[in-house]
Amino acid sequence: MKKMEIRSMNIGKPIELAFGTKQVTTGIQKKPINKPILLTTLNFNGDGQGDLVHHGGIDKAVCAYPFEHYSYWEEQLGRPLSFGAFGENLTLQGLTEKDLCIGDSFQLGEAVVQVSQPRQPCFKLALLYDRKDMPLLVQNSGYTGFYFRVLQEGMVSPLDELIPLHSHEKAISVAEANRLMHHDKNDLVGIRQLLEVNELSRN
Repeated sequence: MKKMEIRSMNIGKPIELAFGTKQVTTGIQKKPINKPILLTTLNFNGDGQGDLVHHGGIDKAVCAYPFEHYSYWEEQLGRPLSFGAFGENLTLQGLTEKDLCIGDSFQLGEAVVQVSQPRQPCFKLALLYDRKDMPLLVQNSGYTGFYFRVLQEGMVSPLDELIPLHSHEKAISVAEANRLMHHDKNDLVGIRQLLEVNELSRN
């Protein structure tokens, strides 16, 4: 497993956005930062989520998205995308959902992080792009991104790299987890194997 480069580190506090006739509190609008900040077991200092039931928490402390997918979405959406376009804290280059496995861990600056689950696209992406089908497009593409939990807190710089520490022995990739969660729900053998990974998020 090779290391990953940080293309952008992004944070943002929750804000109110209009969604139809309702106001929705969301932290999906992240902006790049250029200085080191503390990564805790819950999030980066200065970051936040609007819906703490479905986002954030120990198992979803850091949302990451592969930069490799940006060109695909720019073509699909017909527009250029800025870093943080998917509400991610880390825009990463070097490994994607096919390469990363649940339970893989990395050194990230002073911190240590571990892959915990695929990102599950929600309606906030529809709000962000003004497209009701955006969450389903992301889900069907498999280009979902993923979450890290934080095993060790510490300062992280946008200039840091994610250096592999441990590859999980069961080797169930984020892409495989996506397949089982969204496309092949009758694959009971695969689902059983996925659930046997103790490092998989329980929510």
